[in-house]
Amino acid sequence: MIKFENIEVTFGEHVAIPQLDLEVGQGEFFTLLGPSGCGKTTALRTLAGFIEPSRGSIYIDGKDATRLPSEKRSVGMVFQNYALFPSMSVRENIAFGLKVRKTNRAETDRLVDEIAAQVELTQEQLAKNVSELSGGQQQRVAIARALVLKPRILLLDEPLSNLDAKLRVQLREQLKNLQRELGITTVYVTHDQEEALTMSDRIAVFNHGVVEQVGTPEEIYNRSATEFVATFVGATNRLSGEFLQHLRGSGGEFLSAGKNSYLRLEKVGLQPPARGASIRLDGVIADRVYQGSHSTYTIDSNGSRLRALVPENGALPLAPGVRAQLYIDPSSILQY
Repeated sequence: MIKFENIEVTFGEHVAIPQLDLEVGQGEFFTLLGPSGCGKTTALRTLAGFIEPSRGSIYIDGKDATRLPSEKRSVGMVFQNYALFPSMSVRENIAFGLKVRKTNRAETDRLVDEIAAQVELTQEQLAKNVSELSGGQQQRVAIARALVLKPRILLLDEPLSNLDAKLRVQLREQLKNLQRELGITTVYVTHDQEEALTMSDRIAVFNHGVVEQVGTPEEIYNRSATEFVATFVGATNRLSGEFLQHLRGSGGEFLSAGKNSYLRLEKVGLQPPARGASIRLDGVIADRVYQGSHSTYTIDSNGSRLRALVPENGALPLAPGVRAQLYIDPSSILQY
């Protein structure tokens, strides 16, 4: 569906993207993930036709779209700040692109009503000014304005970043459901790892203009290809050489003591696992932070200070200073 081939993007002397080779499949929810300034938005805007690459080609449906103007690429774009017209009503905002296309009034009204229902905007809200709507409602207007033109590709640049945490969780679920219902190929830019993991079919992790790994959320999280991916996506414990030596002497002989090694917080158990291989180690509780459904324990063990994400199951909490036993599956350790 979408193919970046040997794409380079420069701004003067600055090389924002040195070489990008990436493919997005038909109907995929594909996320470009990375920290600020890593090149993900530049890649999105290049796909949209707002930035011309200094080298390489972009293909859409097998056709070279590198030099095509934005309006001929069959893409809809939703910006971080929504870019809505504050002096217009919600209906006028959604209909703007149809008006530019000179779509007749009856067809415009039909298409606007249709897409408004899909994004859960009422007739009453359509009559309001954009400034009268909440942030979440404005985000829906921006999505509706992009979708009403029936693009083949939907591009979203950090569309939830201006919303509060609770609303972000609610809207990302609605957005994913809408994308699945419409079957539209979607390229989504975010710096939020949780957003990327929960919404995406596949993820490309960017770092300084370079893609470090492309994979499913499970592959990105559990089989991080590089040290950057392991430390950027989710929380990890960095393991000391002494800790690794203890693991090597207790069944983890395949581990390398000389490599940088990381372990996800939920992979540190304080109870014997129901199944699977694990190594038991002694430790001392240093701290506990209660977080509702779970607690995060800090444990000192064999030269490492580890954090463990432990579900709250009604058991009495372990207090600082109490001795504890850790259970770790050595195959869960990421090494680089």
